Amino acid sequence: MEQSVNEPVRTVADIIAASYEGLTRSEKRLADTIRENYPVSGLGSITTLAENADVSTPTVARMVQKLGFKGYGEFQARLHQELEATLSNPIAKHDRLARNVPETHILNRFGEAAIDNMRRTLSQLDQATFSGAAELLSDLDRAVYFVGGRITGALASYFFTHMQVIRPKTTLMSSNSSSWPQHMLNMAKGDVLVIFDIRRYEQDMAVLARVAKENGLEIILFTDQWASPVAKFARHTFRVHIEVPSAWDSSIVTLFVVEALIEAVQSKSWDKTRERISVLEGLFEQSRLFRKPG
Repeated sequence: MEQSVNEPVRTVADIIAASYEGLTRSEKRLADTIRENYPVSGLGSITTLAENADVSTPTVARMVQKLGFKGYGEFQARLHQELEATLSNPIAKHDRLARNVPETHILNRFGEAAIDNMRRTLSQLDQATFSGAAELLSDLDRAVYFVGGRITGALASYFFTHMQVIRPKTTLMSSNSSSWPQHMLNMAKGDVLVIFDIRRYEQDMAVLARVAKENGLEIILFTDQWASPVAKFARHTFRVHIEVPSAWDSSIVTLFVVEALIEAVQSKSWDKTRERISVLEGLFEQSRLFRKPG
């Protein structure tokens, strides 16, 4: 499988993503297995890959040909080339590192971990989950409530602050569970509850999610790759990779997904959002909240 000199270099992952919708159910399961630990997952024998994906060996052979490779050997050779370039190419390696900072510096170690978290999350994030969450958040007939824990409460507040501008009927719940019953008095069937819960999972979140589910609320959960117990009550779950070289987990990719959802929701109703922003700017002007230039 050759590429034109002027054609942008496409990785095997790019090719799989572009062909994904045209794959059979078994081939999609195989593709998901390859992307889960890419590119290492595709470097074993064809039999090993088939067993890991719980598909037949002929399914592997058919899929790689469907992707444009002559056979499994060529498919695997491309993966080896990608891995070699990543590990051995000094220019590519240099460009990934911060200027004038040693490779072992925390900026680079942290940056590489964050980039890997982004890649892993995006490779596993289901487009239907994203679109479904955006639809719920865009439905103005539903009230939307946001809640997070001791650390993730800041993410809930950030999400709420933007959504409050985009649409009416939004509420930020305190991280203190003693205040939740009062909020639940106002919750109606079909309303949306956005929950942030990453390890160490907070017990009260699962209780809140269970009661909310029993009362007919739609739950959107932001959690980690292992998944909070809240997931069994959620309509849509975003499982985000969070590990970095730190005593704390990273919120970088979670915030990325949140901001992508903010854009998706405001784009669905931009005319109304624009009106609300215009009114809000007038209120800022009246209150002299922001400093004027000059």
